[in-house]
Amino acid sequence: MDIVCFSHLRWDFVFQRPQHLLTRLAAHFRIFYVEEPSFHADTDSYSDTVQDNVHIIRMTLKGGPNDENINERQQRIIRNLFITQKMNDYVLWYYTPMALRITAGMEPVAIVYDCMDELSAFRFAPPTLKHLERELLGKADIVFTGGHSLYAAKKHQHPNIHSFPSSIDKKHFMQARNMKKDPEDQASIPHPRFGFYGVIDERFDIELIRGVAERRPDWHIVLVGPVVKIDPATLPRNSNIHYLGGKTYNELPGYLGGWDIAMVSFALNESTKFISPTKTPEYLAGGRPVISTSIKDVVETYGNNDLVHIANSPDEFISVAEKELAQRDKRKWLQKVDNFIADDSWENTVGSMRELLYEAIANRQMLLKKKPEATIGHHYLQVKGSLPAAS
Repeated sequence: MDIVCFSHLRWDFVFQRPQHLLTRLAAHFRIFYVEEPSFHADTDSYSDTVQDNVHIIRMTLKGGPNDENINERQQRIIRNLFITQKMNDYVLWYYTPMALRITAGMEPVAIVYDCMDELSAFRFAPPTLKHLERELLGKADIVFTGGHSLYAAKKHQHPNIHSFPSSIDKKHFMQARNMKKDPEDQASIPHPRFGFYGVIDERFDIELIRGVAERRPDWHIVLVGPVVKIDPATLPRNSNIHYLGGKTYNELPGYLGGWDIAMVSFALNESTKFISPTKTPEYLAGGRPVISTSIKDVVETYGNNDLVHIANSPDEFISVAEKELAQRDKRKWLQKVDNFIADDSWENTVGSMRELLYEAIANRQMLLKKKPEATIGHHYLQVKGSLPAAS
């Protein structure tokens, strides 16, 4: 059986929830990860690159995103992919409701909506996103959410919805506890170091970082990650703020291990109202004390259990940071962290998701038996004309 996933995220951009889930699901399914198209070609085409047993499908189209027949052209590419890969029984797995416009006519064994964020609240979100999400919620056999607050917001919109907050690759991030050597671009930065890794966008609390840097010029703030959707000129350029750019997933423990305190420095706005940052448990697995703004899922899961400090203003941040830096013996706190995250893993999350997915497939098959005229999969392959095979 295959999983065909449609996502708004580039596979190679930042290794996050879709990559964690799908690389593990690839042990049980063929996985096809379909990215949104790019536009810089003379003709329509697609490529199929395999990474971590996942087929990454990249469509390259002629013209622009507002072309009148753009959806039909993408549908043609997807149909060709199905023919080339001989796909019959498949699950449709959505990260973006926008993909509904190119999946009409498909007959999957099940439809999954993994709602990892409230995308309609993000900067530059398409106006039709909310309408398409309602449509997707009406079609989906099962819905997963990326956190508890997002689940609370969506739970009355679907009868089969489940909360799966961010998990941890503990073995990977626990390497940070024993790092002996700093990465080259971090090695010369003085201590104490306060670090953040992730996308720096409209969710990032620029003013918090600016305020802390100005008040404590002897503290050094290390920011690891790409800057997107905001003007880099708006970022503070204090001499004690260090922008190290994007790093690979494998490099992150090396940076984390060199920080005195890790930060979940998100602004409190519409785009962060329902987020459940993956970096929070990753930081803890790395043995780093954490200061976070009062993101609801962080407060309720970690703050209320005294695992993470909560601070929203520069003065609050400095106050809790000074206390944490003065705390020399962290063994009792670290034992509490390890007990708390002991059963938290992406493997456990994928195992639970698989069980629910198989139930959803069985339920759909039972419904189809009551409708003998219905078919699964084959209908979509019966098309005329196709593109050349993928490069």
